[in-house]
Amino acid sequence: MTNTFWIAATVLIIIALAFVLFPVLFQRSNARARADIRNQNLMAYRTRMKELDDEFEAGILDEDNYRQLKEELAGSMLDDVPESEQPRSVVPGRKSAIAVALVSVLVLPGAAYYLYQEWGAMDRVEQYIAMQQMQQTDAGRQAQMTDLVAQLRDRLEAAPDNPDGWAMLGQSYMRLEQYQEAAWAFRQLAKVVQDNDQAESVALGLSAQALFFDSQGAMTEAVTEAIRKARALNPDEVNALGLLGINAFSQQNYREAIEYWERIVTVAPDHPQIASIRGGINEAYNRLGETPPEVQAPADAGGPGVTVEVSLADAFRDQVPADTTLFVFAREAGNSSGPPLAVARLTAGDLPVTLRLDDGNSMSPRAKISSADEVLVTARLSRSGSVSAQAGDWQGSVDEPVVVSGEDADPVRLVIDQQLTN
Repeated sequence: MTNTFWIAATVLIIIALAFVLFPVLFQRSNARARADIRNQNLMAYRTRMKELDDEFEAGILDEDNYRQLKEELAGSMLDDVPESEQPRSVVPGRKSAIAVALVSVLVLPGAAYYLYQEWGAMDRVEQYIAMQQMQQTDAGRQAQMTDLVAQLRDRLEAAPDNPDGWAMLGQSYMRLEQYQEAAWAFRQLAKVVQDNDQAESVALGLSAQALFFDSQGAMTEAVTEAIRKARALNPDEVNALGLLGINAFSQQNYREAIEYWERIVTVAPDHPQIASIRGGINEAYNRLGETPPEVQAPADAGGPGVTVEVSLADAFRDQVPADTTLFVFAREAGNSSGPPLAVARLTAGDLPVTLRLDDGNSMSPRAKISSADEVLVTARLSRSGSVSAQAGDWQGSVDEPVVVSGEDADPVRLVIDQQLTN
């Protein structure tokens, strides 16, 4: 990409220089041609005038014919060389033209390069291209992934303010089983989003997960410290809770493992790995010699709500990885900045999907969807897994408020058809 850009830029600079240099180099030649023609006409006039003088002195022409021919010759001369025509005074010499050409050749490319380095966005373009290539990588192109990851890392180090890029880099390192590098990438992500506690805690939790894998399941000091930092920002950070549950289970502290994992079920009931987490809870109960409690729907499930059919626009199908987190939430109409009354969490792989948002999806006992008459429904695919909107996320919403009603109401169609830019 860089080579292609600079080749194109060089061609454009050469064209620009041609417009500058052509008048400078060729103006003198045109002026000289006009001067030569004028001089030739003057010489012919003088020669013919001398001939008339000689013929008059020799008595060949009388005075009347001599005066008449002389006047005709003068008139012809005025036509060929007008008296108002003045020589072009501002015509640079050849040395001046060469000087102008050299200055243009040196200054114009240098100035273009300097200004682009100052104000251009090549680093962003290269990051975007690398990310697009990595998203399209499949099993058949696994050998190329290492090179793409290295390219993305170089570009992120040059321009680090790109949370989507760091998240993708960390996930790519995880797929390559380069866990130390993955942990480093997630720490860089945490620095970039440090003004958002929720996003920062997720990044630190992912960093702890990568370090845990790197230590082959050992709760090292680095893993413990990463978990501590993540939970300091959000005590319910699910990656940290999951690691604590695994560690407790391995230490045969089954009751403690159950507490950690049940907390995940409570705060993230739509977690992509919820089935495995429930299986771990059941196994922990079995190890304790107890019967696992039956999994029941939340007490508030059912009742008034909205049914939504969520789909992804065709233009984005090849851009969104299947494991991208999907949030579907409803806010009270007329209060778009308020907290969601209901939230469901899935993944892009579940699309298209029909789901019900009711009090079972409420985030607070004091803010339930059943308390609202109308709601605005939004669906967002989050690259980082954070519920907060970030540049690069894909989003769609229902334009008009939706009436909160019973379960027999017709579903509302919602298409994720835009990508957030800020």
